[in-house]
Amino acid sequence: MGKGGNQGEGTTEREAPIPTFRWEEIQKHSLRTDQWLVIDRKVYNITEWAHRHPGGHRVIGHCAGEDATDVFLAFHRNLDFVRKFMKPLLIGELAPEEPSQDHSKNSQITEDFRALRKTAEDMNLFESDHLFFLLSLAHIIVMEGIAWFTISYFGSGWIPTVITAFILATSQGASANWWNHRHFQHHAKPNIFHKDPDVNMLHVFVLGKWQPIEYGKKKLKYLPYNHQHEYFFLIGPPLLIPLYFQYQIITSMIVHRDWVDLAWAISYYARFFITYIPFYGVLGAIIFLNFIRFLESHWFVWVTQMNHIVMEIDQEPYRDWFSSQLAATCNVEQSFFNDWFSGHLNFQIEHHLFPTMPRHNLHKVAPLVRSLCAKHGIEYQQKPLLQALQDIIRSLRQSGQLWLDAYLHK
Repeated sequence: MGKGGNQGEGTTEREAPIPTFRWEEIQKHSLRTDQWLVIDRKVYNITEWAHRHPGGHRVIGHCAGEDATDVFLAFHRNLDFVRKFMKPLLIGELAPEEPSQDHSKNSQITEDFRALRKTAEDMNLFESDHLFFLLSLAHIIVMEGIAWFTISYFGSGWIPTVITAFILATSQGASANWWNHRHFQHHAKPNIFHKDPDVNMLHVFVLGKWQPIEYGKKKLKYLPYNHQHEYFFLIGPPLLIPLYFQYQIITSMIVHRDWVDLAWAISYYARFFITYIPFYGVLGAIIFLNFIRFLESHWFVWVTQMNHIVMEIDQEPYRDWFSSQLAATCNVEQSFFNDWFSGHLNFQIEHHLFPTMPRHNLHKVAPLVRSLCAKHGIEYQQKPLLQALQDIIRSLRQSGQLWLDAYLHK
């Protein structure tokens, strides 16, 4: 057709330009009823989606008003699949002149960490060794068998009962969905008050430096916190799992109608009581189960708190992903016993930076993490096991003293 023809014929309608936003606007949308976040400079409105989010509404809501790129990468393995759900949520992108990081977070650390993550991916460190987990499962089954054999062969006296309880305490579990929803929040915002459920101690303990001083200034005294390093032994390790976690697990499964998890829980209790009621009777089996939970609770509390309670615990500091995890976590020296005793949580720093990395690969990425810390002058804390356990008490004592000083003098 000549020059006089219709110039618009055969062309497609030009797409409308995508809206752009400044950080000042995005950060206003951080309420429970109004939530935006940024991933790879794209702006998403997650207000309605948060309630359908498989990881729970809290973990995604904790990142509202912020750049959530590194959190997103940390928790999602199949990115192509997840991005299908993100398309309807897209409302715009960052204005070209806006930095990729909010709240003046360190962009160079972020860039270097993403390069480190890419190196770990190239090294196949996110791929599971199926033999490792098969052996772990076999390890649990063997312990279950040894526990039954001990009672069956030696009887239900005190010594066989205590030995069996210790064996079973190393091979038990909990509701997977309850644990994931709770633990995802902890990983996303570790040691951040009102976001990390692990530092929500229901007024039983004051932690870090900010909380005890604030409690002291306000003359809050739910308990004598200057003695918390002493009563920790009475209400921390002994009661967390038998009372608090047991109640939370059962309530969570029923309230959220998590029937699959509930069915697994019922099958566990059925198997346990069928196995041990013939030896102990109904009441004895119930007492035996709670004694196992009592032992589990000690192990769980000491192993998990040696990495966190001794570190910085504060309000939201708005750091980059790498710096925030290093401020809230520390490692325990590697050894065969430490790896087994802690379930590889002695590599807590690497576990937090790469929560989807199989635990048998955490020691392989540790040198890369230490190198990045050295480059940017970030402390990489690693200590012996006994020192890590002692530091729990030291930290509680220091926080309790801060509370007492503020209570008396401010």
